[in-house]
Amino acid sequence: MADHVPVRPLGQATPDPSKIENPKSKIGRTLAYRTLWILAATIFLLDQLSKAWIAAHLPFPTYGGPNTITVIDGFFRIVHVGNTGAAWSMFSGASVLLAGLAAATLVAIFVWRHSLGLRNRITQVSFGLLCGGIAGNLLDRLLHGHVIDFIDLHFGSYTYPTFNIADSGICVGVVLYLWHSLRAPQ
Repeated sequence: MADHVPVRPLGQATPDPSKIENPKSKIGRTLAYRTLWILAATIFLLDQLSKAWIAAHLPFPTYGGPNTITVIDGFFRIVHVGNTGAAWSMFSGASVLLAGLAAATLVAIFVWRHSLGLRNRITQVSFGLLCGGIAGNLLDRLLHGHVIDFIDLHFGSYTYPTFNIADSGICVGVVLYLWHSLRAPQ
């Protein structure tokens, strides 16, 4: 009796055994999420480094006056403010509650990572941005009792709520995930 040789569809390459990750090993499981980990760490580090620079160079609170840094006159300034609420200062003064919610969100993402489809590259990018941003703002709440915000944009007479790199990661991550989810086949 001849050995059975599996037939591959035309154009599909034979996988290199040295590149196959063993999903049962701890390293294999970690590497399966490497895009998420790398992006989350990058957003977290950029966020914390930028906030450390702001805290070292601008007095708190700084909004307007001589201590702000004008990047583009009438449009973009660097300030140093604290936000005890969520986006657009919603739930202002609820920093402890929001810190608990952030921690619970990170735990939920970890617990339901398989259901969320986190092995998919675009989903890992989305959740990498999201997790890095959540972790950055969570650390601020734990260390300072508020989130350090510093990017201040003005559009004519409208002033956009001041934000930071973590906030940007969260917003872009959510939009990217929604976009991907809505265009993915059902």
